[in-house]
Amino acid sequence: MNSSRLNQLLDFLKEDPNDPFTIYAIATEYRFEEIEKSRMYYEQLLMNHPDYLPTYYHVAQLYQQLELTELAKQTFEKGIELAKKQENSLSLRELQNAYNELLFEEDE
Repeated sequence: MNSSRLNQLLDFLKEDPNDPFTIYAIATEYRFEEIEKSRMYYEQLLMNHPDYLPTYYHVAQLYQQLELTELAKQTFEKGIELAKKQENSLSLRELQNAYNELLFEEDE
Protein backbone atom coordinates (compact mmCIF):
# COMPACT_ATOMS: atom_id res chain seq x y z
CA MET A 1 0.00 0.00 0.00
CA ASN A 2 1.34 3.38 -0.98
CA SER A 3 0.56 5.63 2.01
CA SER A 4 1.15 8.92 0.18
CA ARG A 5 -1.19 7.84 -2.63
CA LEU A 6 -3.74 6.67 -0.06
CA ASN A 7 -3.54 9.99 1.80
CA GLN A 8 -4.06 11.86 -1.45
CA LEU A 9 -7.08 9.69 -2.29
CA LEU A 10 -8.54 10.25 1.17
CA ASP A 11 -8.14 14.00 0.61
CA PHE A 12 -9.95 13.67 -2.72
CA LEU A 13 -12.72 11.80 -0.93
CA LYS A 14 -13.12 14.66 1.55
CA GLU A 15 -13.52 17.05 -1.39
CA ASP A 16 -16.03 14.82 -3.18
CA PRO A 17 -17.38 12.02 -0.96
CA ASN A 18 -19.61 10.68 -3.74
CA ASP A 19 -16.98 10.13 -6.43
CA PRO A 20 -17.11 6.40 -7.22
CA PHE A 21 -13.64 6.34 -8.79
CA THR A 22 -12.04 7.73 -5.63
CA ILE A 23 -13.88 5.24 -3.43
CA TYR A 24 -12.85 2.44 -5.79
CA ALA A 25 -9.22 3.57 -5.74
CA ILE A 26 -9.20 3.67 -1.92
CA ALA A 27 -10.70 0.18 -1.73
CA THR A 28 -8.05 -1.04 -4.12
CA GLU A 29 -5.25 0.55 -2.07
CA TYR A 30 -6.46 -1.26 1.04
CA ARG A 31 -7.09 -4.54 -0.84
CA PHE A 32 -4.09 -6.60 0.29
CA GLU A 33 -3.05 -5.04 3.59
CA GLU A 34 -6.30 -3.99 5.28
CA ILE A 35 -8.89 -6.27 3.75
CA GLU A 36 -11.78 -5.22 6.02
CA LYS A 37 -11.29 -1.56 5.11
CA SER A 38 -11.15 -2.58 1.48
CA ARG A 39 -14.38 -4.52 1.88
CA MET A 40 -16.06 -1.56 3.55
CA TYR A 41 -15.23 0.77 0.65
CA TYR A 42 -16.18 -1.78 -2.01
CA GLU A 43 -19.51 -2.44 -0.29
CA GLN A 44 -20.10 1.31 -0.06
CA LEU A 45 -19.70 1.39 -3.84
CA LEU A 46 -22.11 -1.50 -4.33
CA MET A 47 -24.70 0.23 -2.18
CA ASN A 48 -24.33 3.83 -3.36
CA HIS A 49 -23.05 3.36 -6.92
CA PRO A 50 -24.49 0.06 -8.17
CA ASP A 51 -23.85 1.03 -11.80
CA TYR A 52 -20.08 1.42 -11.26
CA LEU A 53 -19.09 -1.73 -13.11
CA PRO A 54 -15.38 -2.04 -12.13
CA THR A 55 -16.41 -2.77 -8.55
CA TYR A 56 -18.00 -6.14 -9.20
CA TYR A 57 -14.96 -8.09 -10.35
CA HIS A 58 -12.75 -6.89 -7.51
CA VAL A 59 -15.27 -7.24 -4.70
CA ALA A 60 -16.19 -10.74 -5.88
CA GLN A 61 -12.49 -11.65 -5.81
CA LEU A 62 -12.26 -10.20 -2.31
CA TYR A 63 -15.26 -12.29 -1.21
CA GLN A 64 -13.54 -15.37 -2.62
CA GLN A 65 -10.42 -14.52 -0.64
CA LEU A 66 -12.56 -14.26 2.50
CA GLU A 67 -14.17 -17.62 1.60
CA LEU A 68 -17.59 -15.97 1.19
CA THR A 69 -18.39 -18.05 -1.87
CA GLU A 70 -22.11 -17.30 -2.07
CA LEU A 71 -21.49 -13.56 -1.86
CA ALA A 72 -18.81 -13.91 -4.54
CA LYS A 73 -21.23 -15.75 -6.84
CA GLN A 74 -24.00 -13.22 -6.28
CA THR A 75 -21.61 -10.37 -6.96
CA PHE A 76 -20.31 -11.93 -10.17
CA GLU A 77 -23.90 -12.54 -11.30
CA LYS A 78 -24.90 -8.93 -10.65
CA GLY A 79 -21.78 -7.70 -12.41
CA ILE A 80 -22.47 -9.92 -15.41
CA GLU A 81 -26.01 -8.56 -15.69
CA LEU A 82 -24.75 -4.98 -15.39
CA ALA A 83 -22.07 -5.55 -18.03
CA LYS A 84 -24.74 -6.89 -20.39
CA LYS A 85 -26.98 -3.90 -19.65
CA GLN A 86 -24.08 -1.49 -20.25
CA GLU A 87 -23.01 -3.45 -23.34
CA ASN A 88 -19.47 -3.69 -21.99
CA SER A 89 -18.15 -6.82 -23.68
CA LEU A 90 -14.65 -6.69 -22.13
CA SER A 91 -15.97 -6.50 -18.57
CA LEU A 92 -18.57 -9.13 -19.39
CA ARG A 93 -15.87 -11.55 -20.54
CA GLU A 94 -13.71 -10.87 -17.47
CA LEU A 95 -16.62 -11.32 -15.07
CA GLN A 96 -17.94 -14.41 -16.84
CA ASN A 97 -14.50 -16.06 -16.95
CA ALA A 98 -13.88 -15.39 -13.26
CA TYR A 99 -17.37 -16.63 -12.38
CA ASN A 100 -16.90 -19.82 -14.42
CA GLU A 101 -13.54 -20.40 -12.72
CA LEU A 102 -15.21 -20.04 -9.30
CA LEU A 103 -17.90 -22.54 -10.28
CA PHE A 104 -15.27 -24.95 -11.62
CA GLU A 105 -13.22 -24.71 -8.40
CA GLU A 106 -16.35 -25.30 -6.36
CA ASP A 107 -17.11 -28.51 -8.29
CA GLU A 108 -13.68 -30.00 -7.64
